[in-house]
Amino acid sequence: MNDPRPPKTGPLSGQLTDLQGALTAIRSGAFLSIAADESLLRRLPPGNWIAGSIPYFMAQDGGETSRERLFLTELPTHAGQPHLRWYDIGNLHKVALEAPAHGLTVLIVPAFSEVHSLFAREAPAFEDLYMKPLVGWIAGVHLDDLGKAAPVVANGQSLVFSTDRALAVHIPLPESIYPRIEILNLFRPGPGDVLRFPSTGFSAHECYVNGELVNLAQYLGAKGIDTRLPLVADYSGAMINVSFKAVDAAAGQVDFYAPVFDDVEYRIAEPVPDYAKAFAQSLPGEAHGARWSCNCILNYLYGELEGKRTGPITGPMTFGEIAYQLLNQTMVYVNLEKL
Repeated sequence: MNDPRPPKTGPLSGQLTDLQGALTAIRSGAFLSIAADESLLRRLPPGNWIAGSIPYFMAQDGGETSRERLFLTELPTHAGQPHLRWYDIGNLHKVALEAPAHGLTVLIVPAFSEVHSLFAREAPAFEDLYMKPLVGWIAGVHLDDLGKAAPVVANGQSLVFSTDRALAVHIPLPESIYPRIEILNLFRPGPGDVLRFPSTGFSAHECYVNGELVNLAQYLGAKGIDTRLPLVADYSGAMINVSFKAVDAAAGQVDFYAPVFDDVEYRIAEPVPDYAKAFAQSLPGEAHGARWSCNCILNYLYGELEGKRTGPITGPMTFGEIAYQLLNQTMVYVNLEKL
């Protein structure tokens, strides 16, 4: 039975509900982060909400694909009302500068847009980025609609929808509360070859394998690489994935869901035999109190997570995750801790 009540703020990060449940939550005046199919988002009334399109979820009863349900997460209002702000390619670099001095920003970006590409490539260089807690996700569509529908982001206060702008909600927090961002990456670099790329980008023809320049598509085919496994690199102590989008052997081109960088060493990840079990076993105890979370659509698909739980964490399964910078095949969650 669907739960019509507003989303709980614990112990789970959110709730999947039906349209009536979403209407009840919006009318309560709560500030909400919403994920749902665009057709449902278009039926919502004005209110204090920020939303992105996606029909894939890790719900309270397990992984679920639905065009009829919405995932709601209530945002904190401990220190006053959050502020919604649009960002395009002209002002995206200000997203951290305009964040509250002490607070949390949730950013939703439409997949395949210019602002998505810009954030993926340049976010690590944005001023103040790593000084202000920033999380978020990349809005998407049902996989059956790829190439036919564009992902959207929506501002509930104005009911404006956009396919080419990102939307942030800047949330002030009292000094006594600290938002701790955690990323849970199941993947570790395998023992194989070291890959480096001649240039930064979302696609590559060539790469250096153990120092030798080769065609990447031919290399992947010759080695029999399972491209469901991402490239993994050590970014200052954090394991960061770059997932394969497509391999065109005829054209000799490989496309990625996030950019590869020319100054980073990558390896193909080691396999993960059981995604659901690995997530549940890897989560620390404090994850039970997570206030916000998202996970990757590729984990959902490759890990066959429909109907399975990933521990206590719930949230949308997205086309990309944000923990300061763009991530792939990674769970991101936020705890609010008292100092």
